[in-house]
Amino acid sequence: MIASTANSKGSSRRKEALTFFAALLLFSLTVFAQPKFTATLDRDTIAIGESATLALTFQGVSPSGTPQLPNIPGLNIGSGSPSSSFSLVNGRATSSVTFSFPITPQSEGEFTIPALSVTLEGKPLSTQALKLKVVKQSAAQEEALRRLVFTRLNVPKHEFYVGEVFPVEFQLYYQNASDINMPQFNANGFTIAKAPTHSGPTRVQANGQVYNLITFRLALTPAKTGDLKLGPFETKLTLNVPRQNRQNDPFGGLSFFVQTYDSRPLTLTSETPTLRVLPLPTNGAPADFTGSVGQFTLTMTAAPTNVAVGDPVTLKIRVAGKGSLDAITLPSFENWQNFRAYPPTMKVEPADDLGIQGEKQFEVVVLPLSQSVHALPPLAFSFFDPETRGYRTATAPPVKLTVRPSEGTQPLPTLALKPGEQPPAPAPELAHIKLRPGDLGVPARALVQRRWFVAVHGAPLAAFVAAFVWRRRREHFASNPHLVRGRAAAEAVKRGLQQLEQLAAADHSERFHATAFRVLQEMLGEHLRRPSTSITESAIEELAAQGAPESLQRGLQDWFHLCNQYRYAPVKTAQELASLVPDLRRVVEEFRAFKGSVTT
Repeated sequence: MIASTANSKGSSRRKEALTFFAALLLFSLTVFAQPKFTATLDRDTIAIGESATLALTFQGVSPSGTPQLPNIPGLNIGSGSPSSSFSLVNGRATSSVTFSFPITPQSEGEFTIPALSVTLEGKPLSTQALKLKVVKQSAAQEEALRRLVFTRLNVPKHEFYVGEVFPVEFQLYYQNASDINMPQFNANGFTIAKAPTHSGPTRVQANGQVYNLITFRLALTPAKTGDLKLGPFETKLTLNVPRQNRQNDPFGGLSFFVQTYDSRPLTLTSETPTLRVLPLPTNGAPADFTGSVGQFTLTMTAAPTNVAVGDPVTLKIRVAGKGSLDAITLPSFENWQNFRAYPPTMKVEPADDLGIQGEKQFEVVVLPLSQSVHALPPLAFSFFDPETRGYRTATAPPVKLTVRPSEGTQPLPTLALKPGEQPPAPAPELAHIKLRPGDLGVPARALVQRRWFVAVHGAPLAAFVAAFVWRRRREHFASNPHLVRGRAAAEAVKRGLQQLEQLAAADHSERFHATAFRVLQEMLGEHLRRPSTSITESAIEELAAQGAPESLQRGLQDWFHLCNQYRYAPVKTAQELASLVPDLRRVVEEFRAFKGSVTT
């Protein structure tokens, strides 16, 4: 019994010793792993319009923030996205953090990404320089791009008359795109009847493939004759191009299931068809023709139709059909005898979203001036029909009208007297107006002169004015988001400067530099109208292009360097931090002065 107990205790101690030595070995392997800092490109040769990915990997160490890359002319480097991993191979534990930066070239050539150096945990680390070659896009790549996105411009015909309205469709076919802008319509020599409309996207099949289709529609009217070029219409978008044959595929054999894309900004233009615009013929034009082109009908109704001389009669005249509704004018009343017409009111009711079809309604008040009038005369409306290539006249038939004598024009009735009867006595004359009013009483004080009356009736007016001012101020800020952002950014900068003094006194070096960097981002992001999180040191170049003083550029550049170098530099003391606050305030004041001069 005693021997068994001793054996079990010895076995337990051996297990504890083995566990301790295994943990110690694993800890030593993890701790003494050498830190590394490497930079890689997923491919070293790309074409214009494609993008590459730069990966910065930290092994065995972890940076405090996203690394800042230098500006490389000709390359547009996006913001980095971090990812982390942990592996245990042959008893060796390795942790790594990778920052991926998309790189989009702006021109052809060979570019060098310089070596990057950092100091982490007291150890200097550096990468090797990388080469990226950008070549011209090949014909095969252009053809592949045309299979991903293309445009069409649809015009019903290629010959029109001056004043003839017609629809135009600008169609955009794409497979995978974003940030699609409203097209710019270049229509010199044409007038746009209404604001363009659009529909979609819808899924359609074209050229044996499935596309998303957005159709932009507008109505045009030729304003002059001759051969006119229509377009080009152009639109901007970001096309997502599938990646193929990528090197260093992180998914290995699983890349068949995971599709990655390159984002490529594009400007697409339509074809420019030549349209022939003919003048309206002069032969056969009716005398009452006023320039309307299209196909129309004319109707007229009147109410009431039984009136006295001088009583109003309301005419409702309706011109309906296809053409430029806004160009339709009221038919002439010159041949209407014994009538007086007043200025009309009009209303357009389109039947489609472009206003090519519909009707125009006129409402006119006329007065019959004679009892001899028995009908409202017919109305005529002349227009040019581009389908028949000739002039046509639409006629509204006459409307029967009964006009009776006016009561004011009837003779006075005669008074019949019986034999021997005397006429009635005349009515007494009117009393004369007094020349003197006599004694006048003291009038009571008017209500408008009493304070309580003014206060009671002025309170609603004051409330209305206050509500009106508040509403206008609210609408002003709602319609001007940049003003709202400017006020928010100014408040954020003011609050950040106040926090810097508190952080410096508390000796919070890390939060001090993070707050200073956020002040710079808020200040520059609002001025450049960009998201504050996207502001880096490269924003100074945009300020330089706007004429910023060199002292301001140097001050901003020093603060960007100071915030970036903090990740790799020792922590500063409270006195050093406090001495930096006045310098940042100076930079902020100088930037405000520069911003005011640019705005003015």
